[in-house]
Amino acid sequence: MSEASKPLSAEELQAMLDHSPFISFLGLKITEADAANEQVTMTCDMRPEFERGKGTGQWHGGPIAAIIDTVGDYALIMALRRGLPTVNFRVDYLRPAIRTRLITTAKVRRAGKSVGLVDVDVFNEQKALVAVGRATYSTLAG
Repeated sequence: MSEASKPLSAEELQAMLDHSPFISFLGLKITEADAANEQVTMTCDMRPEFERGKGTGQWHGGPIAAIIDTVGDYALIMALRRGLPTVNFRVDYLRPAIRTRLITTAKVRRAGKSVGLVDVDVFNEQKALVAVGRATYSTLAG
C-alpha cells in the first residue's frame, strides 16, 4: 500500500485537528480511528463558551453542530488524507446535553468519487443519544 493510500492514524488525525485554530478551540480529542470500519470517535469537554445560557452547563446547539460537522469530515479525511468541503448538513437535537462531555462517533456511509456521506451520533457521558447528524462532503480532488 502506498503512503498516499494508507489511512491516516489517530495520531495524524489529532495533529490535523490541533493545527486548526477553530478545531483546536473546540478541544476535540480522537478516542478511536477505525479505518477498516470507516469510523471515527472523538470527545469534547464542556467549556463556558459552549453554554446556551451563562452558568447553565447546557450545551448550545451551535457548538454541537460544529462538532458533528468536524467529526463527520474527519471520518472521510482518515481515508482521503485531505480536508473536504461540506456540501450539505443537518442535525436533529434529541435531548439537552447538560454538564457533560460529548462523545461523537461518525460512520462513513458512502465514499464516492464526487461525494461522501457520513452519519454522526452524539452521546452524553451516560451514553444517552443527544443529537444525530448527517453530512455530505465533496470528495472531488482539488
